[in-house]
Amino acid sequence: MQNNIMVCVTQQKTCEKLIRIGYEIYSRADNATLYVIHVVNENDKLLFNLSDGDALEYLFEITKELGADLVIKRSKDVIKTLVDFASEKEISHIILGSATDITATKNFEQKLRRKLPDIEFVI
Repeated sequence: MQNNIMVCVTQQKTCEKLIRIGYEIYSRADNATLYVIHVVNENDKLLFNLSDGDALEYLFEITKELGADLVIKRSKDVIKTLVDFASEKEISHIILGSATDITATKNFEQKLRRKLPDIEFVI
């Protein structure tokens, strides 16, 4: 059985904590791959300002250091893109952060859980 881990991030340096949590799970698993994914709504800019570029570069360096695959996708439907990716890569664990808008975070998490009931979520 695959134990592939998917860490969902934004282009913020604070996502390093999520990546490290994913790495902890990955390091205890046999035959696993660690994916760090950032999905940008195609109507949004990939980088809102210069510091976003710095943050993305920082995340790239962390994923490289930990042997993870960094994936950046554009999509009209972020949830569908994450669900499709999780299915394609046989993901067993999804690591999500908690945003300041608790309602939006819960709504996002619940949508993913409904579509991916067999995956373990770490919030």
